[in-house]
Amino acid sequence: MYSGMSNSKGFTLLELLVALAIYGLLAAMSYGGLQAVLNQQGHTEQAADRLGELQKMYLLMQRDIEQLVPRFVRNEFGDVQQPLVGDDSLRLTRGGWRNPAGRQRSTLQRVGYAYEEQQLVRYAWSVLDRAQDSEPLKQPLTEDVERMQLRYLDGNDVWKEQWPDTSGFVGTDVAADRTELPELPKALEVTIEHKTFGTLVWLFQLP
Repeated sequence: MYSGMSNSKGFTLLELLVALAIYGLLAAMSYGGLQAVLNQQGHTEQAADRLGELQKMYLLMQRDIEQLVPRFVRNEFGDVQQPLVGDDSLRLTRGGWRNPAGRQRSTLQRVGYAYEEQQLVRYAWSVLDRAQDSEPLKQPLTEDVERMQLRYLDGNDVWKEQWPDTSGFVGTDVAADRTELPELPKALEVTIEHKTFGTLVWLFQLP
């Protein structure tokens, strides 16, 4: 005789609490694993951005150095400076300055590199012979830099800490000074201490 009663039964309160505890534990473990993956992805993306900045800086510096031209310039005080002047920072005269707008200016440009407040910065002047109100364009290139060191290889294959051996070239007659053949290094070594990538050494051959 069919009684209409079912032999099945539901979860007890204890079984329900155990199931919820297990679900919560699995959810917490899944969230922790997902958070770790997201954190690692964020660190990877940040490192990739820093590496991209360094690669762009290397190409920019390489282009400037390899287009060095022996052109003397005057600084804002009227002193004549060598085409390349360097110590813990670098200033040089380069060619190949593109002019797509067809402005009335030279294709030569005075540029510089310096380490400032954990940043590597590129400077570019719009004129070669500067006046006291000639302000450079400042372009931060990369961050997280702890130190930058420059060395210059002379004609006797001796590394120098600055170029030239004095802080710069100063003359009394600009025409006479600029007709002299400037002494230029054979190579330039750039050492960078980076927080993420450690010590990086770049070697550039001058033209």
